[in-house]
Amino acid sequence: MKAIFLTGFMGTGKTTIGKALAEKLKLPVYDIDEFIAEKTGKQVKTIFKEQGEGVFRDLETKYIQLLPLKDVVITTGGGLPVRTENRKYMMENGTVVFLHTDLDVIFERLKQDENRPLALHASKDELTELFLSRKTAYEDCSFMINTTGKSINDITEEIIERLERQDTGYTE
Repeated sequence: MKAIFLTGFMGTGKTTIGKALAEKLKLPVYDIDEFIAEKTGKQVKTIFKEQGEGVFRDLETKYIQLLPLKDVVITTGGGLPVRTENRKYMMENGTVVFLHTDLDVIFERLKQDENRPLALHASKDELTELFLSRKTAYEDCSFMINTTGKSINDITEEIIERLERQDTGYTE
């Protein structure tokens, strides 16, 4: 099976869903933010603070290409799909699943999260603007799953069902 890339805005549950999906499929899971932290010895928020977003985005582009591309689930950072080269790489080498969650739900999840540099002091309007600036990039995917109001199990089952239909040539 080709790699399964989970994309979407921050706070949509990519990491949580990725772990649950990998467990159900009996596959390893790689979180690109954790992989970058492991390789650089620095947390994402530290890289943002010390070196800036541009350096971090360069690291995402570099390190995603070091991950396996078969029988694996890969969870991306919310900004990784913004770069055309990253979207192209994912689409050529796997199935890209856009996890979409209503912005009100995301805003509630992010209010208290100190590990998200772009959301830490952002207003709801600023987060909405950031999401809208990335929306087209997220929509460049194999398929989208709306996660709002759904359980982790329901989301992973829906992804698996869509993957199975896609493998037989049927897509929605």
